[in-house]
Amino acid sequence: MTTRIATSRHPLAEYIKRLEAGQDLLQDSPLNVVEVVGILKSYGVVLDAYSRNLIYISENQFLVLFPFFKYFNGDVSLKRLTAHWFHDRLNYEYAEYCMKSMFWHGGGKLDAYLDSPEFVKNAKAAIQAQWRNNPFMLGLNALFPDYLPEQVRMLSYYSGLGQFWRVMSDMFLSLSDRYDKGEITSIPQVVQHILDGLVADASKPITYSVQLRGETYDIIPQSAGLTFLMDTAVPYVEAIFFRGTPFPGTVSYNAQAHQIPSGQGDFTYGALYADPIPVGGSGIPPTLLMQDMRHFLPSYLHDVYRQTPRQEDDLRVQICQSFQKSMFCVTTAAIKGLAPHPFDSQNPQHQQENRQYLQGWMDRFETSRLLTVNEA
Repeated sequence: MTTRIATSRHPLAEYIKRLEAGQDLLQDSPLNVVEVVGILKSYGVVLDAYSRNLIYISENQFLVLFPFFKYFNGDVSLKRLTAHWFHDRLNYEYAEYCMKSMFWHGGGKLDAYLDSPEFVKNAKAAIQAQWRNNPFMLGLNALFPDYLPEQVRMLSYYSGLGQFWRVMSDMFLSLSDRYDKGEITSIPQVVQHILDGLVADASKPITYSVQLRGETYDIIPQSAGLTFLMDTAVPYVEAIFFRGTPFPGTVSYNAQAHQIPSGQGDFTYGALYADPIPVGGSGIPPTLLMQDMRHFLPSYLHDVYRQTPRQEDDLRVQICQSFQKSMFCVTTAAIKGLAPHPFDSQNPQHQQENRQYLQGWMDRFETSRLLTVNEA
């Protein structure tokens, strides 16, 4: 009884009831379906490129001190260099921003494994192999024994995020294919498609190895027991959807100004909270993603944007608004997939535990853009 009273007074009690009834965080409407599927089609194409580059860096730029060509995926030519210099390319820097946010916030067994003695042993073996014939680097490693292992930890996140995005890219592109065939016509179907994909790949192993001097060195072996859902997907949602990092130029980094929370757990700079209006401004990392996605918008979504009062003058802002809608769909799938019990359970104990679980999520959504995306 107490739980019911507390829930009924919650500012987002409506959404608790909606989820319990099998509905979703984002309202179902034809326009929302077009926006969500269309933006995820574009996002899937971008994630495909981001994933390939992150994995390339982790495997082929291992402990390269000056990785000038890390964004070229091994294809260095005058044409590629010219395109790069004139910024006719994807903004792989955004992928690294997400990787570093995950690395900093941590969480899950991946974070725990990277602090384990087994990882340190594997990292040191790979470091010795990389610099076997370089006494200068081996000497520096002896003087600063924590520096290179920390770089290997970061490279592990390059690989882990790349593997996570590989799955998500395929999931979003298959969603678009199903929409084109007429199989996806509602937001509940979008959420179910994502949920099915998360469940199907939940136990997919996350591993990482490098080839050095003709030998394979396991950095994250399969025996570490890391999996897609709990060790990359859940930490990603926490780090990128919720916490994020404060954008330079929008808040003061001066500790005396108290504009940034003192605890990482209190951060609310993630995709579910971000104001789309500053998108396009200098120093705002999501600007890079929105710029990349604008190149791959399906025609039906681009037409929707052209019909707005400002047409394409605020295209990045419109893309960001659609992107937030899509991320609430992904979050809904995650909430349903991680629930302690099925929401249609008739067991009173299960219902109470589910309600407490949902209330915890709604507590975090209070200052998010949830109400705004449903009013748009």
